[in-house]
Amino acid sequence: MITTARRSLLALALCVAPAFAAPALTTDSGVAQRADVSLALANQLLDATLAACHADGRTAVAAVVDRGGNLVALQRDDNIGPHNTVAAQRKAFTSLSTKTTSRELSNIARNNPESENLNTLDELLLLGGGVPLKVGDQVIGAIGVAGAGGAAIDEGCALQAIDSVLPKAL
Repeated sequence: MITTARRSLLALALCVAPAFAAPALTTDSGVAQRADVSLALANQLLDATLAACHADGRTAVAAVVDRGGNLVALQRDDNIGPHNTVAAQRKAFTSLSTKTTSRELSNIARNNPESENLNTLDELLLLGGGVPLKVGDQVIGAIGVAGAGGAAIDEGCALQAIDSVLPKAL
């Protein structure tokens, strides 16, 4: 049984917990605490992603989803086609859901007969540009990039952002 004082301490801990807490701590009440993507972190990642694309003379749209697949934030450069906005979010969801890059999943589906029907799932988008966000071995969210000029370029912008932002956020 949780006392009132213990419940208050738990509530306080949940309010002040950093964006990256230890993976899946479980309280005496059975409530799990997990690391997740904050709005501040999502915006840092998006700024860094678009900066990486801009440094290569490219424009794009980027989306960050949290560990539950919910859109946390999205940024779109001017003159990016509207389909790319949806694509970026779906690439992020795909990467989160499968815990792999969407480009790698695309290769798996293309080269493995047992996985080729993955392209029939409406939620997944088998195009490169989705990259999971990991803290240790925990996937806490994902970033998706579209419109920069191809799967490898989209993914490269995301990877540069992750390399520059995640180590600083820990």
